[in-house]
Amino acid sequence: MNNPVRTSLALVTGLLLAGCSTLVPELPEARPGVAADWPIPASSADTQATAADIGWLDFFTDPQLEQLIGQALANNRDLRVALLNVDKARAQYRIERADRLPSVAAAGDLERGRLAPDAGVSEQFSANLGIAEFELDLFGRVRNLSEAALNQYLAREEARRAAQLSLVAEVANAYLTLAGDRRLERLAEETLDNRQQALALTERRHQLGAVSGLDLSQAQTALETARADLARYRGLVAQDLNALTLLVGAPVDPALLPAGDGGEVSGLAPLPAGLPSDVLLRRPDVQQAEYALLAANANIGAARAAFFPSIRLTGSVGTASGELDGLFEGGSGIWRFAPRINLPIFQGGSLRAALGLAEAERDIALADYEKAIQSGFREVADGLALTRTLAERQDALQALVDAARRAEQLSLARYRAGQDSYLVLLDAQRTLYQAEQSLISAELAEQSNRVNLYKALGGGWREAG
Repeated sequence: MNNPVRTSLALVTGLLLAGCSTLVPELPEARPGVAADWPIPASSADTQATAADIGWLDFFTDPQLEQLIGQALANNRDLRVALLNVDKARAQYRIERADRLPSVAAAGDLERGRLAPDAGVSEQFSANLGIAEFELDLFGRVRNLSEAALNQYLAREEARRAAQLSLVAEVANAYLTLAGDRRLERLAEETLDNRQQALALTERRHQLGAVSGLDLSQAQTALETARADLARYRGLVAQDLNALTLLVGAPVDPALLPAGDGGEVSGLAPLPAGLPSDVLLRRPDVQQAEYALLAANANIGAARAAFFPSIRLTGSVGTASGELDGLFEGGSGIWRFAPRINLPIFQGGSLRAALGLAEAERDIALADYEKAIQSGFREVADGLALTRTLAERQDALQALVDAARRAEQLSLARYRAGQDSYLVLLDAQRTLYQAEQSLISAELAEQSNRVNLYKALGGGWREAG
């Protein structure tokens, strides 16, 4: 090999091995402005795992719900789009990374020609191995573009995780809503049966002259109210089923639907005492915003490098001969080396505008990162606050239902004995009915809040399933 070729290839190799300078600015410090601890203290229970360390298969205890979530993760179109976006970002990163390495190509040629009418046909054989146009990354432009593409890919991956976590929470909440409305539907059916029996009793007593027509009208009013409630809850159940089917992405097997018997479908372990707010940094949406910030910062380095000269190299080594059998004999070697230097002088302010654009995008990404942390802090704080108040409300409503049921039983006995009017019994029945409805709604809100808190803490970092 001739010395100029050896020198040029050694230069390329040395630059690749030695690395290149970078013009990426120091990443500005994020100031989200959130407290170090939650406004509501966490539980003092002794537990080693936080909600975010629990995979959804471990968090949800209802096997029917687990199957539905599994189907949704396999079929949901929104999650499929998120996965395709990850593939797209991965391919873009591979393209940018490939630009950091020279591309080598081999070629062989045969030229045949006649220079004059009476001249013979001449042949020229050649074979060469060359480096296609390759930029020496002296100021880190190519490397920064590759770094930006890598962080964009990682941001897409975190977006997929966020989409998966949101889908899991949405399916769980849709399942819980369906279960709650089915319980309300069953309660309305039982209330309608009781009101029909009460109306039949009142009609008999009215025929005997024991009660007035007012009592009969009140019994009929109570019956129609229960009938209207039953129709309303049946409509809500149908809508809930449609919503769950859309999330699952396929028709739902009736055997996987909740029975509406009030059983719990999720079980979030108590949070450890002193849980710091920096656990939010592990949320997928916060991670996504962080990678987007890193990508935008790397683009500033690439924009800065555009102000400096760029050197592009092309070269090849090979052999040439007029005879095919002498192609690789001694003395037939050829080489070519063609560096090209591009020095930016005047480009109408486009380079400065590109740098300003990159800096503005970095500042936007920083603001988005801080906003993601603030939003996550509020979601977790709200969930912790509701955890305590919903539990207290549920206990109070359970006590109310027990008291209202005793009052309804006593009112029914007194009415049958002729000691009270039907209005007293009707009032007791309405109180019990409303208390039971409120208890079901409170239990649904409590379980839904557990799911939302699991999502807010970025659940599923250590997905066992």
